[in-house]
Amino acid sequence: MPGKVWHALTRLCVALSFTASPLSASVEAQPAAPAATYYVATTGSNGGGDGSAGDPWATITYALTQVPDGSLILVQPGTYFGQVDLDGEFAAGVTVRSAAPYQARLRYDGTVVQSFYGQGLTLEGFDIAHDGPGAGALVIQIQDLLGPEPGCDDGECVSRITLRDNVIHDSFDNDLLKINNGAAEVLVEGNVFYNQSGSDEHIDINSATDVIVQDNIFFNDFAGSGRANGNNTSSFIVIKDSNGNSDANEGSLDITVRRNIFLNWEGSTGSNFVLVGEDGQDFFEAQRVLVENNLMLGNSANEMRAAFGVKGGKDITFRNNTVVGNLPALAYAFRLNREGENPVNTNIHFYNNIWCDATGTLGAGSSGGNDFSDGEPGEVTGLVLEHNLYWNGPNPIPPGNQVNPTVDDTQRVVADPLLNCNHGAVVLPRYTGSAFVSGSATIRQEFERLAALYGTPPGGSPAIGAADPANAPADDLLGNPRPIGGAPDLGAVEAQGFGFQLSASPPARAVEPGGAGAFAVSVLALGEFSETVNLLTASPSPSLTVGLTPTALTPTGGATLHFTSTHSAPLLPGLWFTVPITATGGGMTATVSVGVLVGGTRLYLPLIGR
Repeated sequence: MPGKVWHALTRLCVALSFTASPLSASVEAQPAAPAATYYVATTGSNGGGDGSAGDPWATITYALTQVPDGSLILVQPGTYFGQVDLDGEFAAGVTVRSAAPYQARLRYDGTVVQSFYGQGLTLEGFDIAHDGPGAGALVIQIQDLLGPEPGCDDGECVSRITLRDNVIHDSFDNDLLKINNGAAEVLVEGNVFYNQSGSDEHIDINSATDVIVQDNIFFNDFAGSGRANGNNTSSFIVIKDSNGNSDANEGSLDITVRRNIFLNWEGSTGSNFVLVGEDGQDFFEAQRVLVENNLMLGNSANEMRAAFGVKGGKDITFRNNTVVGNLPALAYAFRLNREGENPVNTNIHFYNNIWCDATGTLGAGSSGGNDFSDGEPGEVTGLVLEHNLYWNGPNPIPPGNQVNPTVDDTQRVVADPLLNCNHGAVVLPRYTGSAFVSGSATIRQEFERLAALYGTPPGGSPAIGAADPANAPADDLLGNPRPIGGAPDLGAVEAQGFGFQLSASPPARAVEPGGAGAFAVSVLALGEFSETVNLLTASPSPSLTVGLTPTALTPTGGATLHFTSTHSAPLLPGLWFTVPITATGGGMTATVSVGVLVGGTRLYLPLIGR
């Protein structure tokens, strides 16, 4: 029998057009849509389904064994129990996406998602967790079992894996996400993480290379999940190497942690928001690590070791981060120390950061006494502290054992950055199953809400224009370019002036004729803008109905753009529509467009055997 292959005649091209005065709206462009769309549903069948919308498959694991390179797999709402194997080698890439954000729930009593033999795979928009107490270790694991040896030295390794826009929570054994044993080129972006288990982490980057962790939210709230908090969990992110020469890597290499928000510490007194090194190895457990543009909120009453730590690391840069709040900790800013057989920490650089405790208890843990940083002088070489802002309310800036900010940082700023320190009012970014507690519909809306409330310097802040351009990143926590003025700002957020910023996500969606969908619309307040913003959209076709809910809001806030196709199936070769969204308020206007593809053409071409 001749076989069949898919060919797509319709490609989804994202057309973005926007104007704004006096500010600009932004939408992040994404690659063209996949050549073919397949479906998984709780009512599907692996044995009898063909992956179509009307006859879907039952599991993601099976779907990945059937689809061609470049495909999109849409997973319909419902709860899917069982392990998901995110495997298969795809040069162009395959995306597995929840058809409705966070409404496809992946649950299991062991590792829920694992990728041991995957290349070019994206998992997007899911709610992923253990099914309850007694579950086996790990919620997600990505490690390399391709080729004869773990790691990329053999020319073949697990790589180009993306986890995007997922709610990843409630491990009952070990980490939420482990990336280990030679995995490479892993992108973790736009997710929310909460509630690991025991002395483990949200993310354990362990003997891996080229990993980027960006645009995520990390917090813990065990009571919100009906769990007791034992104050025994470890760092939110650890970057290390536990297995020595058991794979091709000696230490994790080229790791970037940027544009994330950390808050609500409920862990042990010996751990950190971010820790480099942990296992006392006799080599550098991590090298070439960049930690930038992160917002770290000290809103919890639970004591930690320090916001940041290094144990056996080399070439570590910590720049343009904002650490703000009471943050009861044994040391406020960082701890640089050796453990076990660790070599001396080497070339640890701190630039353009804000460390701010308006209560005057900078680094005052249960032991009493303020402490900027910890570690013995002989445990680090090449320590640099330059162009940072320090504030300890009514009290002096305390020294650390290895460095004294008021002596060693010759370009220091000692002043109140005027950030919002009313952290008792923080609404945690928990997802309830239909929305976030704050009312946000998406993780990105939650991210922008927290950044606007707690990380954005107001007009007149001494952080504005005070950073060293030579050591500042090209963007900020929200992805906005630096600098806005003549020089970049200190801390994670670049002040944008006054007004609002309009954005929509995703930039485009594809539906079948007669189908429906939605886009998340965000209006982010800039400066102290608090005027009502009115939202307006218009349908580009009588066959596409569109509407916004709500049509007015006070930033920072979110809305939903709903659309419904009234076309009849089939629709060949497919129709592309551009839907405008306009926001007006306070004498300002911003416009952004999203794309809708209805229908599409696919041809079956027989393969003739000889």
